[in-house]
Amino acid sequence: MRASDSRRNRMSEQGRRVTRPFRFGVVAPVGSDLSAWRDRVRRIADSGYSTFLMPDVPTWQPAVGPTLATAAALADLRVGSWVYAAALRDPWSTAWEAHSLSMLTDGRFEMGIGAGRPGIEVELGLAAVSVAERRARMRETVAALRTFDGADRRTPVVMAVSGPKSEALALEVADAVTFVLAADDDRVATTKRVRDFAGRTDIELAQHVAAVGDRVAPFMAAPNLDTAALRAADSLVILPSDPGAAAEEIQRRRDEIGFSYFVIGADFADTLAPTVAKLAGH
Repeated sequence: MRASDSRRNRMSEQGRRVTRPFRFGVVAPVGSDLSAWRDRVRRIADSGYSTFLMPDVPTWQPAVGPTLATAAALADLRVGSWVYAAALRDPWSTAWEAHSLSMLTDGRFEMGIGAGRPGIEVELGLAAVSVAERRARMRETVAALRTFDGADRRTPVVMAVSGPKSEALALEVADAVTFVLAADDDRVATTKRVRDFAGRTDIELAQHVAAVGDRVAPFMAAPNLDTAALRAADSLVILPSDPGAAAEEIQRRRDEIGFSYFVIGADFADTLAPTVAKLAGH
């Protein structure tokens, strides 16, 4: 194929792709000061972020369900799990919790689910769960959630995927997808991976942003993540700390790759608030 033909094909694919409006989520763990956390929830909502998210880390944080119900009562914004770890969870009870949150928040809950960090269950004293069993639990959880929801409700599902088999599962059952990226995954490789996936479906593409500038967000990545190495690799898990530069980069990622939903750590919510004010909903 000639280079000009290849370019025309890419332009045609971009023309067929639905351009989704931007939305922004914040992963906001509960600190030792509950009053400060409540204020943070309200400030996140006032800054234009669409979704308040909680990590699934037993013994480190309060349980996801009651925390999200509290956040939803404090501010008018969506809430979600980022993400339920299948390695730790029974599908039926997880689906019941997700459906209950969807009802209690008047449809403002979205269920994020993934396999779970390797070894997390062993660290908590549980039996090891194979990768295949984790995927099976993810499938069963979504199926149970659809049963609980019935015909009159559809709780959105965001699935974290790490390989071809989990990507195939997301194509079947998810409404949105976020890609688990290694620190050395560069822009070129990630762009190809996401385009190959998105070319098979019209699905919302979410970007997990672990670092902004020289800082790494708690619960978003290992604290010793090398931000200089991320920039050197042109990784997509990092954004500039300058709000204007961040806005340009986010727009580039939607135009070139298709990402429209960006999830950051709470420590960066104030820093990127001008970015969100400029882009949210556009």
